[in-house]
Amino acid sequence: MIKPEYLEKLENYMTSGDMQFEFDNGTEEKRFEILDFLEKLMDVAEIADEHATKLIFKGDMMGQVAEDNDQR
Repeated sequence: MIKPEYLEKLENYMTSGDMQFEFDNGTEEKRFEILDFLEKLMDVAEIADEHATKLIFKGDMMGQVAEDNDQR
């Protein structure tokens, strides 16, 4: 699994202005590399959202089933 520290570094890279600086001052190839990376990151974020939803609701459903069985 990816360490949370890596995600924090990535967050800092984007919020500190470093990514913007590299984009503004980079070659055309570098700008496309940054855009491709961001596109992939957004794709992965969508997948993470789907999995988080499944995990949360699966857990919620399991809890409801257990409660229903306890009430019987």
